[in-house]
Amino acid sequence: MNTRLSLSIALASYNGERYISEQLDSIARQTRLPDELIISDDASNDATRAIVLDFAQRASFPVLLRTNSERLGSTRNFEVAIRACSGDIIFLCDQDDVWYPDKLAFIERRFLSNTGAGAVFTDGDVVDQDLHPLGVQLWKVFKFGLKNQARIAAGDALGVLLKRPVVTGATMAFRSIYRDLVLPLPNMWHDAWIALLIGAVSRLDTVRMPLIAYRQHGANQLGIPRRGRNRNKTCATIYGPQVSYYEAARTRLLEVGNRFPISEQKIRCLYEALIFLRARAALPDARWRRLTGTLHELVVLRYHRYAFGLSSFCKDLMR
Repeated sequence: MNTRLSLSIALASYNGERYISEQLDSIARQTRLPDELIISDDASNDATRAIVLDFAQRASFPVLLRTNSERLGSTRNFEVAIRACSGDIIFLCDQDDVWYPDKLAFIERRFLSNTGAGAVFTDGDVVDQDLHPLGVQLWKVFKFGLKNQARIAAGDALGVLLKRPVVTGATMAFRSIYRDLVLPLPNMWHDAWIALLIGAVSRLDTVRMPLIAYRQHGANQLGIPRRGRNRNKTCATIYGPQVSYYEAARTRLLEVGNRFPISEQKIRCLYEALIFLRARAALPDARWRRLTGTLHELVVLRYHRYAFGLSSFCKDLMR
């Protein structure tokens, strides 16, 4: 049995001079060092590249810095880093977090013990800009409880992810054999995209232990969901982007089906979730006109399979 995998880290940076040193130092303190660290810098105009180059001279593992001549945006920048990785396992890395010392070692052991897992993700501690704990963990924020953890362990990752994206990219690593499945990335939700596609054709594995400090600060590109973020938005505005995302995922899975087989049942499940989102996106602005559409989706149980039952039904009806 193989007792070691080659580990690559894909880090996307942009004007990260304030926090990136702490992240790089946390990688250097890993009990199992990476085989390579690939950093794609998105045309930073601060000291980010100088900090990375100084770190590369001191690091005991290869560090490759790639610099974009013009800004590509967060998603395309991550794609550059992922494409350059040569390891068996690719870890996604944000510039402003801090990894706990056993992260690489723990996740490598999980891949070795679960050879059927295409990706592994962990919990994380949510902290403020100064790394002070905010008293909450990522899985609690995303309501990823024991029931859904058990569903993923039983092989129903797609069913969980179609209801709610629960995977934070900064906590995830995936086998590089799935790189051609997930690339190119869409211009939205790259972490959810990777988890959904790999979860559709393979298995996901979870680590309940928090293995990163997930930093929240004013410059976060994504961060954790904020309450009230959809207040005063129309259904078309909220669900329209999700329709595009699901359509792109279904198209990709059908295109690569010869290399990454997916069951007909999972394709049907994804298509039904897409029907549900299209119906939600098409709900009229006038509340009194939404009743027919929402009631239909409730009766056919799509609110229960792909949302949160009566709670989601009421939100759509009263939004």
